[in-house]
Amino acid sequence: MPTELRWLDLVDIAIVAVIIYYILYWLQGTRALSVLRGFLLILAVYIAGRYFGLYTINWLFDRFAAIIALMLIVLFQPELRRMLERFGRGRIVGTLGFNPAPHGSYFVRHLVRAAEQLAEEQVGALIVIERATGLNEYLESGTKIDAQISAELFLALFNTRSPLHDGAVIVQGERIAAASCLLPISESRLLDKRLGTRHRAAVGISEVSDSLTIVVSEKTGTISLAENGYLTRYLTKDLLEEKLFSLYKTERPKNGLFPWKKSKK
Repeated sequence: MPTELRWLDLVDIAIVAVIIYYILYWLQGTRALSVLRGFLLILAVYIAGRYFGLYTINWLFDRFAAIIALMLIVLFQPELRRMLERFGRGRIVGTLGFNPAPHGSYFVRHLVRAAEQLAEEQVGALIVIERATGLNEYLESGTKIDAQISAELFLALFNTRSPLHDGAVIVQGERIAAASCLLPISESRLLDKRLGTRHRAAVGISEVSDSLTIVVSEKTGTISLAENGYLTRYLTKDLLEEKLFSLYKTERPKNGLFPWKKSKK
């Protein structure tokens, strides 16, 4: 006698479908997707062996099931960590009050001003803005600064004659926490192969945290923004300003970020 389908069963199916969708979505463009295809092929062989009664295959799977499971955990360790971190900083958790307080217009003004001047002078820069996920493990790889944020300090740190110009500057709250920090390099296949280490590092840190990273290209002077494993390129000063204000939900000054600058006629 067929069992009655309850509305809880539909919710159960929907949750599982959403989980599978996001797992595949987060694995897209990574080497783990190829490993997943291989795992699915092995699973298909196992199911075929059970269905057709292939005793040798069944014996091998029964003896080595624990080893295969352990091997999968080791292979997928970076991706599993990334998925758990993304889940932990999702919208549901964010509504519980774990997200940091929004920054003011002072913070955005100095960020945009620094990015604009660095782009004009074609000085390479990597500015990581910490949000809900802590970046202390990456702070330890650099030199601690702990200074009030300012455009002038950004320019001094990324000056090619500065001993701290290599690596990333990490911002915590409204203070520059450290400079010359080492970041993880993204291995995503979705990135343009012409992109250098600086841009791949920006995407890499955005894959393992909810940080926002501003990148200035040393070759072209273009401004890019890395967030959630994606890189938005060719941003103008106005687009960067608009993006930062929308992210931090800060009221944009009516006279603009730079009231002392006169508009060109």
